[in-house]
Amino acid sequence: MATLVDSVTRKWQAKAVRGVFTLPLRVRRLLAGRPIRLDGQELDVDAQLMLKLHKLEGPRPLAGSDPAQVRAEFAARSTLVSGTPIQPVDARDLTIPGPAGPIAARLYRPSQLPAGSPLLIYFHGGGFVIGTLDSHDNLCRFLAKHAGVRVLSVDYRLAPEHPFPAAVEDAAAAFKYAVAEADTLRIDPKMIALGGDSAGANLAIVTAAQITSGTRPIFLLAFYPTVDATSRLPSRAMFGDEFLLTADDMDWFLGHYAPDVDSRTDPRMSPLLAEDLGGLPPMYLATAGFDPLRDEGELFAKRVAEAGVPVVLRRHESLIHAYASMLGIGQGFRDAVFEAAGALRAGLAIGRNGRPRRKVVDPAELHDYPAGNWLT
Repeated sequence: MATLVDSVTRKWQAKAVRGVFTLPLRVRRLLAGRPIRLDGQELDVDAQLMLKLHKLEGPRPLAGSDPAQVRAEFAARSTLVSGTPIQPVDARDLTIPGPAGPIAARLYRPSQLPAGSPLLIYFHGGGFVIGTLDSHDNLCRFLAKHAGVRVLSVDYRLAPEHPFPAAVEDAAAAFKYAVAEADTLRIDPKMIALGGDSAGANLAIVTAAQITSGTRPIFLLAFYPTVDATSRLPSRAMFGDEFLLTADDMDWFLGHYAPDVDSRTDPRMSPLLAEDLGGLPPMYLATAGFDPLRDEGELFAKRVAEAGVPVVLRRHESLIHAYASMLGIGQGFRDAVFEAAGALRAGLAIGRNGRPRRKVVDPAELHDYPAGNWLT
């Protein structure tokens, strides 16, 4: 039976999807169904509606699927929720020298941003198996425009063709390239931040941890990172089904990225297991309340705080995994990314004037601080 995806062009389907999310709140609630409450949290009505539409589309489980086909389906679905291209932002494709050959990348510049600006190097999510420059194009445009920075989006090598540590090597190469080509990129090499979502946030964290001398990243922006490939914390069981990213999906991704089970304890894959996190730059780390990765991300933030690194931990209780890529639907998704862009802008401004004073705090106090304030 033909699906909606087969029978309607993506362009018009995207317009139809966006139209649904402009309906009055009471209508969206009626379409979404009764509120979902779990672990003291209530799911955002637009997140619930998106999940319902996703289910109606008839997604197949990833287990046993061909990665190439999954990539194609993911690329098509991303156009439905990412929104119309944000302007005015200039974008140009380029290549970065990598350890296994050229790495595709895309450089974004908000209109009239002068030379010598900060740069955000961004790594897309997708479980190290899927995702492209295009799937995260609008998110990068959004961050460039609203944080007032250039953004370099990196199309690192994907598994299973290129398992761990290929993506890690490409991420490190991207940072080295940005520093070496600062004049060409028209950025300040001392004002480079690293960022990403999910698997991409893992790469941002791991890259920052590996750079221990010379020019180092000044800030980290991490959306719902995966940071531990060895354990299963409560949120994985609590939200590992029916909330977009499933526990089975995570096993499928990990099986392709790290088929060698012994490699999963490597801090370059599981930074939560690193002995010392004190060398990381200040960071903004956001989690989603209905995300199986929630608990490991928040535990990582506490470990970072214990090491004396300034960190803002922000849980968006009503949201789901991948919310940062859903800028075309739901005000709650956009508001969360607006907050992240503001945190990036503030973190870079603080970094330009000297890093925040470090002090060790009780990690149990993290959630007692208002969103957007430095924790250490």
